[in-house]
Amino acid sequence: MVRRIAVFTGDLSYAVRKGILEVDGAVPDLQWLVIVHAPPRRPAALLRSQWRNIKRNGWRWIAYQAREIFDRVLAPREAAVAVDPPGHAFTVESLVARGNLTLVRVADLHSETSLNRVRQFEPDLGLSLAAPILKPSIFSIPRLGTVNLHKGKLPDYRGMPPAFWELWTDATSVGCSVHQVAEKLDSGAVLLEGSVPREPYSTVRGLQLQLDEVGVHLMRDTVLACANGTIQPRTQAGRGTTYRKPTLRQLAELEKKLRRTQGESESAPRLLKAAAQRSANWLARLGAARALQPRVTVLLYHRVSDSVRDNLTVGVAQFERHMALLRAHCNVLSIEDVVGMERVAHSSRPQVCVTFDDGYADNYENAAMILLRHQVPAAFFVSTGMIGSNRPFPHDVRRGNLPIESMTWDQLREMHRHGFTIGSHTVHHIDCAAEPEATVRQELQQSLDTLRQELGVDQAIFAYPYGGRQHMTAERLQLVKAVGYAACLSAYGGSNVSRVDRFNVLRRGINWQFSDQAFLYQCLGL
Repeated sequence: MVRRIAVFTGDLSYAVRKGILEVDGAVPDLQWLVIVHAPPRRPAALLRSQWRNIKRNGWRWIAYQAREIFDRVLAPREAAVAVDPPGHAFTVESLVARGNLTLVRVADLHSETSLNRVRQFEPDLGLSLAAPILKPSIFSIPRLGTVNLHKGKLPDYRGMPPAFWELWTDATSVGCSVHQVAEKLDSGAVLLEGSVPREPYSTVRGLQLQLDEVGVHLMRDTVLACANGTIQPRTQAGRGTTYRKPTLRQLAELEKKLRRTQGESESAPRLLKAAAQRSANWLARLGAARALQPRVTVLLYHRVSDSVRDNLTVGVAQFERHMALLRAHCNVLSIEDVVGMERVAHSSRPQVCVTFDDGYADNYENAAMILLRHQVPAAFFVSTGMIGSNRPFPHDVRRGNLPIESMTWDQLREMHRHGFTIGSHTVHHIDCAAEPEATVRQELQQSLDTLRQELGVDQAIFAYPYGGRQHMTAERLQLVKAVGYAACLSAYGGSNVSRVDRFNVLRRGINWQFSDQAFLYQCLGL
């Protein structure tokens, strides 16, 4: 029986918060004590740390720190988000507002005051989530001991950081382990394991984001097994290897190696184009955008994956950068905000909306977790007949692609509960202009009926497949309205300037070829 859980952490990050809430939702009647190790940052200690890093990294550390300071000074303030956006449940504010959780920040996790606080709570189980190295004085207090989430395969990849050393050593996958906490680092018996395969275009950050999700589910399942008495510890076999934080030189070497093996290069034309886009973005931040007519830019994605690089795909880490840039530089709108506009009001920041088409499984596995992390609303337009079927889309067949997994209705229901919009993309991804009227009417009605039945969608929005001007006609658009859709989205480019035509909402496609500066330039809607 597990009823009282103590969490030991040094970083109340999104992944830690989500992990707590996943466990809380899976095990009934829990009480929580979350102890955050937050020592004061004394000047003498900071100076010693800087000197150690200079000795270890050389001149690279000075340049690195200068860039960090420069970025922080010039970083814009994030715009306010909508009320209760997707991901708001995982914020610190939402966490501490829960009636069954007490959050305590301490200067020293191992002080007698901290230890007494844990003893008085009388925890059944301790969870070590992004915690500093724990001593027996604290990890032995919980009745069932303390378990640690380690993002690495044990015993082969002890230490830190996640994913880096696996890519450095050309491993084919990256592991994630939950183990009992023991005196020696990452040496306790393993309770549960998971892994993320290394894809052709995997990056350290992309794998770390995927490991965060694996870790959340592993810890949830571990606590459930402890509560049910079904946990089966396994002693680690072999001596393994303990890694430490890589130097800046090693970081640069791995990045260079990945760029080379993944075929990325910077040509002179691309560099010149990036410089022009950077200049335009800076002018916009300085207020030049106010001279333009007001506009809303609706972005269109299809896939978030490191398995391929094509004109329908962006990388996992790349997509996270995009969403972070949106939150930092733009006013992010929901699709409901956009289609509800008649006139577009002036804004000091670009006004941007995020959408997805088709319904690929990586939308749930990779895109949704990043959108929740950054509290970005998004709409997903799915071909309802393809959901859960894994039948290939017509455009994938023409490209010669292998079948790509689609989302399931359970996944879409979860996304809908989080606050994402789910709309229609017909049943079978048909060309509305080319098919007979009766076929189009049936596809529109059946897709709408399915969305209402499976998700309880009331006012559904439609995005027509292929999205070109030639793929929709005035007659077919009348069918969209007659069936009862609230709006219709295209995909042939452009931004919605001055006004929004709710039955021809313009969208711009985004893929892996967009650098960060090119992405921000697209958000300007020029």
